Amino acid sequence: MSDHGLHHVTAFSASAARNRDFYTDTLGLRLVKKTVNFDDPGTYHLYYGDETGRPGTILTFFPIAHAAPGRVGVGETSETAFRVPRASIGWWLQRLVETGVAHEAPVAVMGEPTLRLRDPDGMSLALVGVAEPGDAPGWTGGGVPAEHAIRGLHGVTLLLGEAGPTAAILTDVLGFTEEAREGSSTRYASGATEGGFVTLRAVGEFLRGRQGAGSVHHIAFRAADDAAQTAMVEALTTRHGLGVTEQRDRAYFRSVYFREPGGVLFEIATDVPGFDVDEAVADLGTGLRLPAGLEPHRARIESTLPALA
Repeated sequence: MSDHGLHHVTAFSASAARNRDFYTDTLGLRLVKKTVNFDDPGTYHLYYGDETGRPGTILTFFPIAHAAPGRVGVGETSETAFRVPRASIGWWLQRLVETGVAHEAPVAVMGEPTLRLRDPDGMSLALVGVAEPGDAPGWTGGGVPAEHAIRGLHGVTLLLGEAGPTAAILTDVLGFTEEAREGSSTRYASGATEGGFVTLRAVGEFLRGRQGAGSVHHIAFRAADDAAQTAMVEALTTRHGLGVTEQRDRAYFRSVYFREPGGVLFEIATDVPGFDVDEAVADLGTGLRLPAGLEPHRARIESTLPALA
């Protein structure tokens, strides 16, 4: 697997329990980490992915009860897509019908069968059928048969006024190359099996997005380690004149953040140390994990968090 590509996507939801039920029971992903927003410990941070939470398989949420719905617009991620085997698109269509999930008829996007759907908060998702789903098996603990299971992220689509400045960041700093064009959309590929694609859709003057339940907060790109991350930061600041935050320790990866020219919040996250740093792979997501600085406040934090079951 290439060490470029997406690391994870982070979004907002309303009900934490409803969010957990949809992504684990309906889509069959694994809850690989149950923790809190380190910047707002009264809010969960829920991570969903494959069995071990490999980079490129992770979708995370900040659930905020009674949050107002977001609105997709310029300067935001308009769609988050997962990879499934090409032959499984029909199976997933039937599953969405049976479970009452809002969806559209399958269409071909960049030559790939694509099934678009929405989660309970209205977040725009897609299942993309790929000919080579990769060697890693999907998580089967959620009840989706192994042959149909989601294999990780496919990519994201960004809605932008103009694509050129963002494309320069993707190609010069983040390890992507232009792969295909279709209408106003251009797809960039990183070579990664999971989370390998970013599509830029240029729409000119258009309504700005509004953050809320169902909208994406940021997208994170992979850096193999601190040295690789530092090199990316150097390129962003010296060649593109962008401001980048100091490194922040997120326990399972180390991150820096910047606002790319189109307005989307980007993160660069290290692959290390990974989600098994504080619990065994077999136990991932089963207990509330807190960073050391918040551990003395566990009782208060637990009393403010809503029940997930």
